[in-house]
Formats: sequence, structure tokens, C-alpha cells
Amino acid sequence: MKITVISDTHMPKKAKTLPIQVVKALQQSELIIHAGDWQTIEFFHELVQYGEVKGVYGNVDSVELQSRLPEKQIIEIVGFRIGVVHGHGKRWTTERRALEAFAESHVDCIIFGHSHIPVLKETNGILLFNPGSCTDKRRQPQPSFGIISLDEGLHAEHVFF
Repeated sequence: MKITVISDTHMPKKAKTLPIQVVKALQQSELIIHAGDWQTIEFFHELVQYGEVKGVYGNVDSVELQSRLPEKQIIEIVGFRIGVVHGHGKRWTTERRALEAFAESHVDCIIFGHSHIPVLKETNGILLFNPGSCTDKRRQPQPSFGIISLDEGLHAEHVFF
């Protein structure tokens, strides 16, 4: 199974359309996960045109998105448990807030956003994955998004462009 992971798209404020690299990945995915800061419900409706979408709201999302999406969720797919949270808050680092959000749950992977900084590392047996942003790279050298492959294991990678 192939999953496209995006976060911090901030559409339409930071981009009017998704980059072609992202569109191609969405067209080839079986699931799309968005880790928050979509910005508008219209962008949610745009993503649904590519396939099944799961996601959480972030700190800049509209009231309509916040009423439709959870703050965090666990997605169970072919035996893997993936936690998704945006990661915003006042205490600690974004990474630590993401870990704390699932401290009482068994998860194999935590997907988070907020910082716009791509992260791929293992902590205490949990894969931490921040796809970065494909539309608002901030101080990063390149925009990015993520691909997760599920087969005999869970494999995550960044796509930089």
C-alpha cells in the first residue's frame, strides 16, 4: 500500500495549486494523510478528488475544518497503527508534543507537521515522520512531502523537489 503524506499546505494562502510532483503522487496513492494546516475546507474537498483522505486539523485551520476533523487520530492499516497529529502547542518541541499526544497508545509511526521541517527518525521504537511542506518550505532548502509504503514493514521517505 502506498500512502502520500502532506502537511502545512496553507492553501490557498501559500499556493493556489499543488505542485505537479505532489499531484502525481496523489494519483498513485491508495490513501492520503494530511497532518494539519490545510487552511480551508475547499482544499479538503480538492484532496478528496484524488482518493481517500484522512487527517487532522492544525492551528491555522478554519472553524469548519476543526469541526470536521479530529485533533489527533490513530489509523489502523494492514496491522500497523499510525498516529496523526499536527503538533502545535505551547510546551516542549513539536516532536515532543507529537510523542506526548500518543504516550498512552501503542503506535508504530507518528505523523506530525507544524514545524515545516522534514523529520524521519526512530524514537523508542516509534517512527517519527514530518513530511515538511510542499507549498511553504520556510527556511528549508526545498519543499517536500512524504511517501509511506506498507508491505512486510512500514517504510517512510521524503520526496524533495
